Formats: sequence, structure tokens, C-alpha cells
Amino acid sequence: MSNYPHAIDDWFRSRGWQMHPHQRQMLACAHAPATLLIAPTGGGKTMAGFLPTLADLASGTHKGLHTIYVSPLKALAADIARNLAQPVADMALPIRIEDRTGDTSQARKRRQRADPPHILLTTPESLALLISYPDAPKIFANVQRIVIDEIHALAESKRGNQLFLALSRLQALAPSLRRVGLSATVEHPATIAAMMPIGPAPVMMTSSPTMLKESAV
Repeated sequence: MSNYPHAIDDWFRSRGWQMHPHQRQMLACAHAPATLLIAPTGGGKTMAGFLPTLADLASGTHKGLHTIYVSPLKALAADIARNLAQPVADMALPIRIEDRTGDTSQARKRRQRADPPHILLTTPESLALLISYPDAPKIFANVQRIVIDEIHALAESKRGNQLFLALSRLQALAPSLRRVGLSATVEHPATIAAMMPIGPAPVMMTSSPTMLKESAV
């Protein structure tokens, strides 16, 4: 994605930061059907996962849900919602961000089904429930991306199995869905890549600790 909004670069510069190489790579691979980024904790991989979404939504023309972010921990989903809201506000992007977990009120959940945010941050369990509703085809009609954070934590677990069953259903509802996996450094990256088997094999990129000195994002 060579024509992403200047607001993104401006935001990094305003803080005296530069994009990590893997963050620029994620923008360059924005249209890949599946991407897996492996980087050490604190390496800006979550922001990297969202950069293509921010670029897509900057024009304000997308209607409905665009990106689903899935975290193994509901507290992390809520934290990312708050942390992502600040750069979105700083860049003046027309993007609505909400989280949906077991702690979300029923009134808010009903509203999210009727009027989904652009970015929804959730857990495997909440996503599985949302996909089971009769109006799921309407909710997910315009979704473009799913970002699975800490994907290594879901390896060989029942929660991981539940998530990838939900992902299979989601892919059926949105055939052009692009899948993004984010993982901390692992001994066998190919094992994590194999967790995203739907469609073409994922583009896999890794980031070494020496690449992470350029910014704090």
C-alpha cells in the first residue's frame, strides 16, 4: 500500500518516531489474503496489524464493520481499544472503535449488532457467539480484515479450535476477508503459520530485536 494517508507518517514524526520496517511491510502486504507477523513483545506488532485498516478507513467511505481484532484476553481487547483510540483521534480519522467481551452490556451488544463499529475488538468466545446469530450475514457483510493477536497463545487449545471454526464461518460470509496473525517470537514460526490454513498460505515476516530500536510504538 504505497498511497496510505500522510496522516499516518505525520503521526509517527510528531512523536519523534519512525515506523519499524515490519510496520511498513504490513502496509506493503495490505492486500495479501493472509499475513503472519512475528515480533518480540514491545515491537509494535499490534500497531503494525492495524495500520492497513487505518489506511483503508481514512477516507470515511466504508460502511459498517471493517476489521475484527481477536485477543485471547478480554482485558487486552479493552486495553487495545483504548490505546488505539488515541492515535485515531490524533490523526483525526473518521473511525469508530469498540470492544465486545463478556463484560459488555447487553444494550451495547444489541446496538453493535444493529450498527457495527468500524473496528470491533473481541475474544474467541464473543466472536463465536456473534457469528451464530441469524443476522450474522448482515453484520459481517462488509468486513475486510481479521487480526488475531497473540496467535501463539491459542495453539493446540480448545479456544484456538473454536476460533478457527468461527474463522471458517466468517470466511464463508466474507470470501474476500484478509487474515492477519500476530505472534510473539516463537521457536517454530511455521507451526504458527499452519494455524491459518484457510485459503492461500500466509505471507510470513519476522522482526529481530535489533529492528525495534527505531520507535516505541
